[in-house]
Amino acid sequence: MAKVLIIGAGGVGGVVTHKCAQVPEVFSEIVLASRTEAKCKAIAAQIDRPIKTAQVDADNVPELVALLQREQPQLVINVALPYQDLTIMDACLEAGIHYLDTANYEPPGEAKFEYSWQWAYQDRFKDADLMALLGSGFDPGVTNVFTAYIKKHHLDEIHYLDIIDCNAGDHGYPFATNFNPEINIREVTAKGRYWEDGAWRETEPLSEKRSFDFPAGIGPKNIYLMYHEELESITKHFPEIKRARFWMTFSDNYLKHLEVLGNVGMTSIEPVEFEGKEIIPLQFLKALLPDPASLGPRTKGKTCIGCVARGVKDGKEKTVYIYNICDHEECYREVKSQAISYTTGVPAMIGAKMMLEGKWMQSGVWNMEQLDPDPFMEDLNKYGLPWEIHTISEPTAVDE
Repeated sequence: MAKVLIIGAGGVGGVVTHKCAQVPEVFSEIVLASRTEAKCKAIAAQIDRPIKTAQVDADNVPELVALLQREQPQLVINVALPYQDLTIMDACLEAGIHYLDTANYEPPGEAKFEYSWQWAYQDRFKDADLMALLGSGFDPGVTNVFTAYIKKHHLDEIHYLDIIDCNAGDHGYPFATNFNPEINIREVTAKGRYWEDGAWRETEPLSEKRSFDFPAGIGPKNIYLMYHEELESITKHFPEIKRARFWMTFSDNYLKHLEVLGNVGMTSIEPVEFEGKEIIPLQFLKALLPDPASLGPRTKGKTCIGCVARGVKDGKEKTVYIYNICDHEECYREVKSQAISYTTGVPAMIGAKMMLEGKWMQSGVWNMEQLDPDPFMEDLNKYGLPWEIHTISEPTAVDE
C-alpha cells in the first residue's frame, strides 16, 4: 500500500484520480494537487473515498518540494503540462520521491518533442536510487508496451512499425480539441517526421495521407502522418526497425478550422503586442475553446489506437495489428470523462501500479518499452482498456 501525489486536475488528472481510487489495495492514500485547488476539490467530490487536495504551482520547484516533504508520497504522477516535467523531476530528486509522467518535456517557446532533456536525468535518478517512468499514457505509453509485447511474443524482429491513432468520436462543437488545446494544436501544426533507414525524414504538416479501415464498425478514415515522441524512444530501443511512423485521424471539418486559424495567426506561439500587453495567440485561442474536460457528457463514438508491425517470425514475414477500442459514452459513465482522457489516465494509473508493486521498480530513467510488457498488458484488460491482436494476411494502406 502506498501514498501517491497526482499533479494536474484537467481531464486526465480526473481519470487518474478515479482509477487510483478504484485500487485501494495499492493506492492507500491519494493527494490531488493543481494550481487551482477548486478543480481538485470538484474531482474529489465525484469519488466515494477520501481524496486530499492541495494547491501548488508546478513551475515552482521550492513550492513543489515543500508539498512533497509535507505529504511524503512514494510516487508523483505528473499529469500537468509537458512544460513542467523538468521542474517536477527536480523537485522529486530533491525530496527523494519516484516520478511518472505521460508526455515528454516540451520547451514552452518551441514546438519541439524529444527525450534528450529527460534522458539527461538518468545518472541523477540512478544515483538517488529513484525511478522516473516516462510517457505512461497511451501514445506514448501503451503503444510502446504494445511494441515490446509484439517483439516478445509475435515477431523475432520488427522491421516496419506504424502507430495509428483514431478518434471517431463527435462532441457536437464546430471546433474543439480532445486534450489541452495548446499542446494539441502545437503537435498538429508541427512538421511530420518519421524514422527510415537509420535517419529521420521530415514532411510538411499533414501532407502525407492514407485511408485506413478501422475495426469495431468504425470503418475507413483518413490518417495523416505526424511526429510523436514515442518514435524516438522505440527506434532507439529496437534498433532493427527500418521504418517507424505515427498516424492520426482528423475530420475535414477540424482541418478546415485549423487552416483558417493558422492563416490568421491564431495558432502562433510567437508573442504579439495587444493593447499594451504581450500575449501568445495560441494561449488566447485556448481560452476561447471549450475545455477538453467539459467534452465528456457530449461526446459519442469510439477511439481505436494501436500498432501495425511487420517483420519476421521463425524466418517468415509476418504482420500483426494490436489495438484497443474505447467508447466515449462508457468512459463518461465510469469516470465522468471522454475516451481521450480515459486512454491516457488509465495507463498512468497502471504504470504507477507497476512501480509501486515492484514489478517495474528500478533506479534510473526508463521508457515503457524497456520494461516487461506482460503484467502491464494484463492490467490493461483488467482496468478498462482491453486489447486485441490479429495477424494480417493482406497488405494495408500503411504498407505503401
